[in-house]
Amino acid sequence: MGDGVTVLVGTTKGAFLIEGDEARIGWRLRGPYCEGWPINHVIGDGESGMIWAAGGGAFNGAGVWRSADRGESWDLCLLANGSFDDFLRADPEFAAMIGHGPSPDAPYKGRIEAIWSLNYAHGRLHAGAKPAFLLASDDGGESFSVIEGLSADPTKEDWQPGGAGLVLHSIVPHPDDPAKMWIGISAAGVFATEDGGASWERRNRRSNTGAGVAHVHADGNRHDPGPDVGGCVHNMVRAGGTGDRLYQQNHEGVWTSPDGGRSWHEITEGLPTDFGFPVAVHPREPETLWVIPLTSDFGRFPPGASAAVWKSADGGESWTAKQAGLPAENCFFTVLRQAMATDAGDPAGVYFGTNSGSVFASRDAGESWDEIARHLPTVLSVEVM
Repeated sequence: MGDGVTVLVGTTKGAFLIEGDEARIGWRLRGPYCEGWPINHVIGDGESGMIWAAGGGAFNGAGVWRSADRGESWDLCLLANGSFDDFLRADPEFAAMIGHGPSPDAPYKGRIEAIWSLNYAHGRLHAGAKPAFLLASDDGGESFSVIEGLSADPTKEDWQPGGAGLVLHSIVPHPDDPAKMWIGISAAGVFATEDGGASWERRNRRSNTGAGVAHVHADGNRHDPGPDVGGCVHNMVRAGGTGDRLYQQNHEGVWTSPDGGRSWHEITEGLPTDFGFPVAVHPREPETLWVIPLTSDFGRFPPGASAAVWKSADGGESWTAKQAGLPAENCFFTVLRQAMATDAGDPAGVYFGTNSGSVFASRDAGESWDEIARHLPTVLSVEVM
């Protein structure tokens, strides 16, 4: 759509595109796409106009949808079959009635349940799967191969699933060095490669709080830390600018690493809870980031039922709540791990989606917010092209 902004939204009922103009206003909604599949993550390449959507589940199978014309048409790369194919195979009369027979056996049938995340960099498309496989495509998503170096990691027998299962959800390449990449697996932790995926190092070491030193967070929860940050990574991003600074939101707080994950420093202090799912970072300012704290019990809604995006301009040393334009009372939505993103505008735009079907946008680096879509299915991911 020219020089405007396209917000790419993955939901439980397909992918949607929300298009705005150069001023990031005049939003227009398109979709749903991908035949109504559950879409866990949608990404796009602004230069070529390619869009990829990852998703699936036990019924549909697992796969990556791709569009070469900014969402006008879509093709599916099926990676694993679902139960629907078994149903069609067992009932040829029904298959004939709907004009849709079972798909041929996909290459990872029985190994992969869903595709959870995507990343495109250095001409290569990566996909994170459930359970925790990392796949790569060098032909724009027409075919994929498993990164066997991660699958052979000696710690794999110890990986434990999080609430959504054993999912590889964060894929963070280095922008200048294609051999370097970080991934986040729930609930196995952070892993890094510096040789293009041939070998991986688990990087979960805590730097600023020793084992056995308990502290109490703002929500009253007592935290008894061990020697690492815990394996339940919710989301991880690389800071803008140069260097290897990372940020992660995990089950026990918000953390930063100045050294590519070799050591992690907790920066939760000043936030109303130690729980949340997404973290987003400014594209050019490495110390500016945003999180959305949620109640740490099983309610998973904004503290006090008052929505706020918390912003830090100093790398997490201090935090400020930003609520202008957000529902300040009786708000019980959840923002999931991949449902927050930024654009490259000046000032930077920030976007997030909710499980109640709203998408909010900020044109002023998170200072104020507008609702640009509502009544969508549960929003699973938000990215910007």
